[in-house]
Amino acid sequence: MASTNRIKGSASQTAAAYFAAWRKGDVAAMARLVYQPPSDFVVRHHELTEELHVESIQLTPGALKSTGDGAAEVPFAGVRQLAEFGAWPFDGTLRLAVRDRAWKVTWAPETLHPLLKDGGTLELAEIDASAAELVTSEGDKIPNDSYADAYLNQLKPEFEQASHGWELVSKVPGQPDRQLLTRKPEANIERTTLSRPVQAAAARALDGADDSAIIAIRPSTGEILALADRLEDNFSAVRDVFPPGSTFKTITAAALIRNGLDPAEQLQCPGTYTIPFHRPFHNDGEVDRGLVSFTDAFAYSCNTTFVEQATTRLNPDELRQTADEWGFGRAIATGVGGTCGSMPETDDPNMFGEDAIGQGQVVATPLCMAAVAAAVQSGTWRSPRLLSEQQVRRIDGVPGKAAPLDEAIVAPIRDMMVAVVDHGTASDAGLPEGVAGKTGTAEVDGEGSHGWFIGYRDDLAFCVFVRHGGSGRTAAVPIAARFLNGL
Repeated sequence: MASTNRIKGSASQTAAAYFAAWRKGDVAAMARLVYQPPSDFVVRHHELTEELHVESIQLTPGALKSTGDGAAEVPFAGVRQLAEFGAWPFDGTLRLAVRDRAWKVTWAPETLHPLLKDGGTLELAEIDASAAELVTSEGDKIPNDSYADAYLNQLKPEFEQASHGWELVSKVPGQPDRQLLTRKPEANIERTTLSRPVQAAAARALDGADDSAIIAIRPSTGEILALADRLEDNFSAVRDVFPPGSTFKTITAAALIRNGLDPAEQLQCPGTYTIPFHRPFHNDGEVDRGLVSFTDAFAYSCNTTFVEQATTRLNPDELRQTADEWGFGRAIATGVGGTCGSMPETDDPNMFGEDAIGQGQVVATPLCMAAVAAAVQSGTWRSPRLLSEQQVRRIDGVPGKAAPLDEAIVAPIRDMMVAVVDHGTASDAGLPEGVAGKTGTAEVDGEGSHGWFIGYRDDLAFCVFVRHGGSGRTAAVPIAARFLNGL
């Protein structure tokens, strides 16, 4: 008995003291209870806590067992609280032995965690967040081959998240790494205004139509429902301007109606009209339609009528002011940039005559002309947008305010656009019931004309643009028919 009295303390006292110090994180006190602790004992404990982002530890010892003369062990259950994963339980064994006439802990790395045996390490690694996924307004994937990728890819960096996922990995020399815990990064999903069925119909309508674009807008909100762009040579339907051809007659008609021209008034539509002492203008094929109403001059796209009425009833400033009201002078903020159009000043009657029929110096984006069609439908001009109003303001700045237009001007233009489809340049073209629109053919020096068709049906307005595709009727209207019939 005398020999045991010379041993300081007991196995259970040493174990209890060790667990108490470990719970408090007092590694120095733990080291004093260990027989010949390794020189990096303190560092190892601190490094594991930092590496795994341990916030706290719970330890629940089991019953002490004797493992022979002067040796014992205590099984225990531990739970580390990890910042990234929450509670992470483990089981371990605390081994003790009599050394230098005292009960000491015989420490090994697996005392800290069983996976640290045989040179094993535990590592916490970040998993990069995947790129933002942009989805339709319904929350669906953007349709394949949507022809919207250039715009969506431009947007993705705007929604890159700072958040990362995490994985906890066990590494043992000579063995494959084991993934113990993972927390996937939150998918960063951002809704666009694109409508899945409308985008799909627009993209399919453009299949096989090179160098073309369709933009569809919801007139009541300005939301872009479809943005399908197959323009070549890096041209953009949102940012690049082109002569709008006779689609611009929508704005010229608005200026003339404001100036007192009645849509029912009978006007001449000769094959050729010459501005006095200036140049002649021709209808397509020099067709002479005789006396027609102003509405039918619009429906048949009489260049001669529009040049005569604009140059005798308006001045260039009045036309430009109307164009500005209908979007040319307003700030557009879509989320992917964008512009409307311009009509430079002129005091040359020839140039003014050309501007009045969408040639000359006047230019516009397909986006702008889709917004013009939307303004006719709703009676209010709105900046088109591809994202929520809040995100658009963050990325692109503040768009132009929604601007109500004079209903006494807008209502007759609706009737005129109905006439275009009923018996004018877009009649008998396979368009579904209820479409109103305006064709446009913009001549380009030395190259094929641009084909345009703008219009609306219910709460959907659109612009079809075919660069160097020919006339609006032959190039753009069939695409619009495929699009609208595909909805």
